[in-house]
Amino acid sequence: MKNAHNITNRFTGSVIFTAEIQVADDAPMALRLGAATAVAIAAKVDLRHADLSGADLRHADLSGADLRHADLSGADLRHADLSGADLSGADLRHADLSGADLRHADLSGADLRHADLSGADLRHVDLRGADLRHADLRGADLRHADLSGADLSGADLRHVDLNCADLRGAKS
Repeated sequence: MKNAHNITNRFTGSVIFTAEIQVADDAPMALRLGAATAVAIAAKVDLRHADLSGADLRHADLSGADLRHADLSGADLRHADLSGADLSGADLRHADLSGADLRHADLSGADLRHADLSGADLRHVDLRGADLRHADLRGADLRHADLSGADLSGADLRHVDLNCADLRGAKS
């Protein structure tokens, strides 16, 4: 069934984009929002400040997307391709990014409290000033990542590769 779904601005509530999506009428909101986001990304829509909280974006191709200050709290981003994406200042609290490809992404100032980043590829990622308190980073690849000024208090860092990572001023 073809349906329209709006993506709104997280701060103003105004509509950023309306997507025509093919989902069942009774499809969960997370699935509808995920489908609308995929359409918006394909159309190269500016998703800065978008409310994508709780979206089902498993395996989504969000490479190079502009998601600055977007609300992705509680989103399912397992195995998503976010390489080169701009997520600076984004709200990713409780998001599931396990196995995601975040190479060369900008997550500076992002809120990643309680996020699941286990097994994620975070090589060359900008995490300056990011809040990673209580994040699950088990087995993540953080080689050459910039974690300067990041807060890693309570984060699970078992089996993390921090080779050549910049940890100046990071809290643990």
